Amino acid sequence: MNNVLEEVDRRANLALSNQMEMLIFYLADNQLYGINVFKIIEILECPKTMTKMPLANEAVCGTVDFRGNPVTVIDLGFVLGLPRIDYSAQICYIVICDYNNSINGFLIVNPDSLINRSWEDIKSPSGLLTKSAYLTAIAYTDNNEAIQILDIEKVLAEIIGIDDTLSKEFIPSQDEISKVRHNVLVIDDSKTARQLMETVLNQMGIGSTAFDSALSAMDMFQQKLSAGEDLRGLYGLIICDIEMPGMDGFTFVRKMRENPATADIKIILHSSLSNPSNKLKAELVGATDFVAKFRPDELAKRVLYHLGLS
Repeated sequence: MNNVLEEVDRRANLALSNQMEMLIFYLADNQLYGINVFKIIEILECPKTMTKMPLANEAVCGTVDFRGNPVTVIDLGFVLGLPRIDYSAQICYIVICDYNNSINGFLIVNPDSLINRSWEDIKSPSGLLTKSAYLTAIAYTDNNEAIQILDIEKVLAEIIGIDDTLSKEFIPSQDEISKVRHNVLVIDDSKTARQLMETVLNQMGIGSTAFDSALSAMDMFQQKLSAGEDLRGLYGLIICDIEMPGMDGFTFVRKMRENPATADIKIILHSSLSNPSNKLKAELVGATDFVAKFRPDELAKRVLYHLGLS
């Protein structure tokens, strides 16, 4: 039991120090890819058969039984344009993950190892020649081999689908909206996640500004501070992802709280790291709230509350 508690404490401290522990693995192109360990429940050797799903996306292999429940398995390589993995004829593996409060499996060729990297060493692919529209970040092994970190939210949105429709009870009237300073800052490295959040806010009649990294948002704040602007009147609320190249959401919140000019700005951490322990970590760094992705009604409910509309 002590060993388990020590491991939990180690990983919690890692998450709060702008670092990520990732599983790196191979697909059919022999390229290394990475997934945050916090999102992984288990790695299974793939069975030779799966239960087929009628009318499913062609990237869906089928379902497998996981702890008594059917879990959808997605051929991750096929999504990226690689040849299908012939799981009936070769040994391969399923990475069972919890994203956005939904458990899915990702078919891979072979897991490699676990490594730790600072988010400062994980780079945005912007400006780089990349093969995949699903690439959200790049890291490197100790041998300088590239690790592609995929936009799993984009994969799930396209293959499984994500509902971004709000219930009417969470759509305020224009009279209510006009009474508050309601411009919201959205920070997320996933284009798909940014679009989903902006869609929710648009349905609510709430304006938003989006940044693809905490670093760029922090730079914006510093520029406005240098120009003598009052940052507390700039945004009514910030919604920020946790996993981002350069600076993670925990570090962003901590730095915002350390600066008297930004210390009072309300910040919701919004993450597919939906484990309850992340709410505690959010509280420890001073976040106003934590909302797991992607629940449109829950996000809208918290936005209304923090803007003083409910």
